[in-house]
Amino acid sequence: MAGDCKDGMGRYRAIMTETDREHISGESNPSQDQKDQAVYRVRQRINEELYHDIQVLKEHRPDVLEELREVVCEDE
Repeated sequence: MAGDCKDGMGRYRAIMTETDREHISGESNPSQDQKDQAVYRVRQRINEELYHDIQVLKEHRPDVLEELREVVCEDE
């Protein structure tokens, strides 16, 4: 299952770190500056890193790109 830890390896993050999640959700009682910084970091990852990841998947693993689309575009 996605996100499971195996063989003692740590869990990978997607777009947000645990701290980002806590700040954006308000769970850690962050200041407004901490919330804004977390949102900024997430936007940077979406606009810079994720774009490059998608290009690699598009060229080399379109099947994995389709899995990503299914997760991201899923109706809730």
